[in-house]
Amino acid sequence: MFQKLGAKEWSRVSEALQKVNLLDYENRQIGELSGGQFQRVLLARCLVQEADYIFLDEPFVGIDSISEKIIMDILQDLKHQGKTILIVHHDLSKVKEYFDDIIILNGELIAYGPINENFSQKNLKKAYGDNIFIGD
Repeated sequence: MFQKLGAKEWSRVSEALQKVNLLDYENRQIGELSGGQFQRVLLARCLVQEADYIFLDEPFVGIDSISEKIIMDILQDLKHQGKTILIVHHDLSKVKEYFDDIIILNGELIAYGPINENFSQKNLKKAYGDNIFIGD
């Protein structure tokens, strides 16, 4: 079930760490990493696994803007490679900039599909109530 990594696998690990800007941290313990570094390590793991589907739960919470940019650049690259990426995200200010499609939920499906058709005041009010505003 568990195999030792061979030279090919270690090469992929190094490439992934290089891509997420953490090659200098390869010998650190997980507990020694910042929140942003940890998120980038998780993304590196997806790269090593060559996953076709990537699911991320709040990958930008508690990270710095540098880590956020690195992660988004990699995710955009993966999207252009044909990977499917699903991200749980609650920072509405970045939705239009970061995502092509959206799913809005609040106990039930409210809307899904292209951002320009579904990221609306009406749908957000259904999800968050009357105290929500999105500017254009």
